[in-house]
Amino acid sequence: MKKWYEYIPHPVIILFGMIVLAWLFTYLLPAGEFDRVEIDGKMKVVAGSFHYVESTKLSPSVVFQSMPKGYKAAIEVIFIIVASGIMFGVLNATGAVENVVGSFVKTLGKNNQNVLIVGMTFVYGVLGMFIGYENNIAMIPIAAVLSLAIGGDLVLATGIAVGGVTVGFGLSPFNPYTVGTAQRIADLPLFSGALLRIVLCVLGLATMAWYNISYFKKIQANPEKGLGSGLDSSGFSLSKPIESFKMHWKDWLILGAFVIMLTIMIYGVFEYKWYLNDISALFLILAFFLVFFLKKSSIEVGELVLDSVAKVAPGAFMVGFAATIRIVMEEGKVSDSITYYLANSLEGLPNYLSAIGMVITQSLMNFMIPSGSGQALATMPILIPLGEMLHLTKQTVVLAFQVGDGVSNLVNPTFGGLIAMIAICRVPFERWLRFIAPVVAILVVLTIIFVVISVLINYGPA
Repeated sequence: MKKWYEYIPHPVIILFGMIVLAWLFTYLLPAGEFDRVEIDGKMKVVAGSFHYVESTKLSPSVVFQSMPKGYKAAIEVIFIIVASGIMFGVLNATGAVENVVGSFVKTLGKNNQNVLIVGMTFVYGVLGMFIGYENNIAMIPIAAVLSLAIGGDLVLATGIAVGGVTVGFGLSPFNPYTVGTAQRIADLPLFSGALLRIVLCVLGLATMAWYNISYFKKIQANPEKGLGSGLDSSGFSLSKPIESFKMHWKDWLILGAFVIMLTIMIYGVFEYKWYLNDISALFLILAFFLVFFLKKSSIEVGELVLDSVAKVAPGAFMVGFAATIRIVMEEGKVSDSITYYLANSLEGLPNYLSAIGMVITQSLMNFMIPSGSGQALATMPILIPLGEMLHLTKQTVVLAFQVGDGVSNLVNPTFGGLIAMIAICRVPFERWLRFIAPVVAILVVLTIIFVVISVLINYGPA
């Protein structure tokens, strides 16, 4: 008898099925729209403005015609994946990544793997909390090298890096895309109510770190039980024993250049509101600088760049493919209809159940609108007045939105950044689901407890 994960199709098949489902919605659901107003350059839904419009029955050919539009809409995310792949490919070719990681593990000692796993999970979590999501793509391969160096596998690498970044980003008390956007819509002070979110975020990252250690112990005791068995680790594995690694002047110089690049990126994100295009350019500038440390001909450099692109191409492809779902629903004018019906399903419920219902609603919406800020702009103007009718504070509604979006990011095949990151680690989506499912179950319970607590304490400012 097959196990549950053996029924999971390939992400390409999952996404194509969701594109077809979005097209079917244009026949099954009435078309409708909310009025929108522009705020800070973004279109915000006007509460209570939903109205039905003439139904748009899309031709079956739209399923395929929408795909180029999906790639066009997601081009910035697609290119930062390509740019990060080129940067890491050149960085790895210098030998500095291997020397830095090998020397670091040698200094720490082989008996301190658990400390390293916990520490790196929290480091990636902090990156997710403060820097964003796709902005961290260039950091993901480093976890793969590190995990293999301490005796782990590529699945453990995704747990440390992708798990850490996703949990940190999703539960961050300072996430400008989800919490910041939602609180602006709700007319709440920016990043207010941070204490409860900080506690939740720390517990979420602690859960991820604990699970990573548990998985590491399992594969140390029995490597055959590892989900990373048979995965291609070429380019990630160390080429010599840990004891033989030593840092040279070139490694220190390259490490310094990488740290300077990260510092400039963080400064640009916070001071100048840099986004994906700016960061992509920064990655490419570093790659250009590092080329001078390679003793390669121009032909060899060109082949290295194309090989680096090839390794991240599957993740980049999935991002554009996932964006097609939103394009089909928008052209069929059913996105707003789905939002309207999901929000109305919460009316009449007790306040505890309605708060939990908001978490579920946002989780479902996340599969159709995987952009956190886009989801906030589409749903929060509806949920805020609904929450007031149900005697829920605005802060509780924002929290329900945040955790519904944040936790579901861990298993969302339409979330391009997630698919790209696990693809960079060469971990199939099915194996990622098998690995992360227990963590998601724990986080769902944890976040619901915190949402109920927020109802009990009248989480404010209201």
